[in-house]
Amino acid sequence: MTESNEGLDIAIVGMAGRFPGANNVDAFWDLLKSGVEAVTFFTDEELAESGVDPNLIRDPNYVKSRAIIEDEDLFDARFFDFFPREAEMMDPQHRLFLETAWLALENAGYHADHFDGLIGLFGGVSLNT
Repeated sequence: MTESNEGLDIAIVGMAGRFPGANNVDAFWDLLKSGVEAVTFFTDEELAESGVDPNLIRDPNYVKSRAIIEDEDLFDARFFDFFPREAEMMDPQHRLFLETAWLALENAGYHADHFDGLIGLFGGVSLNT
């Protein structure tokens, strides 16, 4: 006897992501295919200019690189119905998550206010270190 899954079908129709060196899933795929390193490496001079402690710069265990997400400071608070000060106090990852969730809906081609069915959105993040 087979179990019926009628009415439980799921279709992935949109996707979005923000990654170091890639502001969308297509650009990220291009990075992966080409083997491009998306981590930014800094010189001692760049680190000193940005205020990193000179003792830390000299520490052989200090990693002089960072994965940078571009345009993380361009959150449109009004669009997401936040007061500007409220958006400033939010964790930057939260702001990026909201933007990326919206981009996933746009990528799928659905407008929540004009769609009669249910729209589900799955989102995830990695550990913030």
